[in-house]
Formats: sequence, C-alpha cells, structure tokens
Amino acid sequence: MKSSRLLTTLFGCLVAALLFAPFVTLAAVAQTPAHVMENLSAAKWGPAPPMVPPGAQIAVLAGDPTRPVPYAVRLKFPANYAIPAHSHPTDENVTVVSGELFMGMGNKLDRKSALALGVGGFALMPANANHFAYTTTETTIVLFGQGPVEFKYVNAADDPRTPSRIGKHLESGPVARNAALTIRNEAP
Repeated sequence: MKSSRLLTTLFGCLVAALLFAPFVTLAAVAQTPAHVMENLSAAKWGPAPPMVPPGAQIAVLAGDPTRPVPYAVRLKFPANYAIPAHSHPTDENVTVVSGELFMGMGNKLDRKSALALGVGGFALMPANANHFAYTTTETTIVLFGQGPVEFKYVNAADDPRTPSRIGKHLESGPVARNAALTIRNEAP
C-alpha cells in the first residue's frame, strides 16, 4: 500500500514536471539577454542624455540604463570635457577604451587631485560617493553597472537639467538603441 502510494506520488510529480517544463524553459529563455559582441568601430552613437553636459555621445551596448537591470554603455567625450562633482545611488564602473580620463573624488572638480586613467584604466565609484571627471583629449569609456542611472550633482547649479541651463545646450535626435535616459534630479 505504501509503495503504491509512493509510486502514484512520484508518477504525478513526473507528469507535472513534464507538463510545466516547456513553460519554465520558455520563461527562462525569454529572460536571457542576447549575446553582444561589438568592436568600437561598429558603435552607433547618439547624443548623450541631458544629465551630462552637452557634447558627449552614447552607444548602448546591453541592458537598459533607465531600468533596475544591469547595463553597459559606451560614452565618448570631446577634448576638454568636464563632468562636475556628482554621485549615483549605485556603483559606477568605468573602463577607458581610448584617450585618457581624469577622475577624482570630492565635492568639486579638482584637477590637481585627479588621477589620469589611460587605455585599459579602470575605476569603481561606489554608490553615493562624490566624484568628478574630465578629459584633455577625445576619450571613450565603457560605463557599466546596475540601473537605473541617476545623477545627483553636488552643486545644483552644475546640473545641466536645471531650468537656467535647459535650452542652452540640449541636443535633439534619437539616442542609440533608444537609450534616451530620463533621470530624476535629486539635487536639493
């Protein structure tokens, strides 16, 4: 009697597993992102979102920087470009692909304390840590982390989204792979 009940239970579990396996497999496949392999020369550039000063360009590699998912983007900065002191609510990972990026920690852009990161250089800016960056030559980086990407400028007047600065530099046009980032302004 016990063995027949055990066999019935096992048989029932097997049937259930076989019936639901295709749905579980389809759900897993639907959530698995496509692989991405792309050389820098193949990047599809568009204007960077208005949370950074004008002049930068963006190419989304993977993910969606506006959602709470992993993402990777390329950012290209012109020579003599600067991003004033700011922070993010999540860690920010930076790898230099071309040129040279100067980065530092602190509440204002301080060229004397910045570290020059050349090709292959890496930086991890922890969540909520104030930092800044600038270039002296055209520079391309890969920025990756966990979205959504948000900027909080130390000095609200430095935020390119502030009303007094909007319209002076906004670029129009589509951002590569629909990556137009609508970022909340958390500055006081």
